[in-house]
Amino acid sequence: MGDGLDRRRLLLVAGGSALAWGAKAQPTEGVASSPLATTPENQAATFRSQDQTRPVRAIRCGTNVRRLRPHARQLSRLSYPHAGATRSLDDYMTRRRTGGVLVLKGGEIALERYGMGNGPESHWTSFSTAKSMTSTLAGVALQDGAIRSLDDPAERYLPDLSGSAYEGVTVRNLLRMTSGVAWKEDYDPTGPSDVVRLGAAMEAGRPGGVLALMRSLPRAAPQGARFNYSTGESCVLGAIVAAATGRSLADYYGEKVWGPAGMEADGYWQLESKDGLELGGLGVSARLRDFGRFGQFVLEDGVVGGRRILPVGWRDLAGQPDIEATGFGKLQPGYPLGYGYQWWVLPRQVGSVHDGAFTAQGIFGQFVYVHPREQVVAVVWSAWRNAWEDDAELETYALLGAAVEALRT
Repeated sequence: MGDGLDRRRLLLVAGGSALAWGAKAQPTEGVASSPLATTPENQAATFRSQDQTRPVRAIRCGTNVRRLRPHARQLSRLSYPHAGATRSLDDYMTRRRTGGVLVLKGGEIALERYGMGNGPESHWTSFSTAKSMTSTLAGVALQDGAIRSLDDPAERYLPDLSGSAYEGVTVRNLLRMTSGVAWKEDYDPTGPSDVVRLGAAMEAGRPGGVLALMRSLPRAAPQGARFNYSTGESCVLGAIVAAATGRSLADYYGEKVWGPAGMEADGYWQLESKDGLELGGLGVSARLRDFGRFGQFVLEDGVVGGRRILPVGWRDLAGQPDIEATGFGKLQPGYPLGYGYQWWVLPRQVGSVHDGAFTAQGIFGQFVYVHPREQVVAVVWSAWRNAWEDDAELETYALLGAAVEALRT
């Protein structure tokens, strides 16, 4: 997939670096104060325990749990080709420091495996996979009528954005990350980085600090003309959903998705400050099966028990590029994926095992993979020692591709 250097730098800080400066509480023994300041020994415990280092709000589950029955074909001996060799699932999990793997076919469990000290009741932080959850909530708000149109300007819902570079930017272009508002999501030893400023706003712990930062940014391009990955942009989108619905993201998510989709346990969402806004770009923690149920909810286009929660066709709208700026191979040179509405989209290639699939991604190797044509959902938790590893991404897609093929017959 090319060297992807610039994108890796983006993902390095997406959902991670803000936490590095934003940790406020004293962690318990064996948990690092930041997910970027871990050792090999405490990394998994830190990923399980992000509620100990940030203020959070619970995402409440309902009373009816969606049962995930075993699939007739089990993949416990799954193998796959990679780098000229045939690899086993056990080998993958050991080398890639895998905390959990779940594969669903038609809503049934074909593979469930834990590592790094995790078990079925463990929570794990999502990093930037939360962006895809925020996008999904925007779709729910559209279906509810709380958001009138994706082509409404941001200031219709957040009047304080009037007079800023976000004035006139549509909700749709926020979903695409094509606002045209300047944002540098990178470590830069020679100059300022906006994600560092985001972390500082979190560390200050002042309600409204993140939006104040976003209002201060200048314009860099016409909206819709350029893709620019921005955790801050996802936070703006989350704030719009909260303002439009009059609900916190966690409460709205619990009522509209977490409960109806049959999650088995409460999740939690990190906040910018105590009792403040959820961080729309990061910070949802939940059990492995509940991440799988979220993917299944999206795969099924937001229909639960005959009740429609997402607009008709939302899955296919959100799960593919819809303008040139977010098209396949357009995000950066040498990287073939496209971008939908806060989802990464695998190339549409006839005959490819991944044709039609899209995925949420988070640093250190977090994936929620949705493949509508094959009716497959997969979740991968990882504790990579680098924030992003190109070869590990390729190997993960090889593993998931082998799972898709094995479940075809």
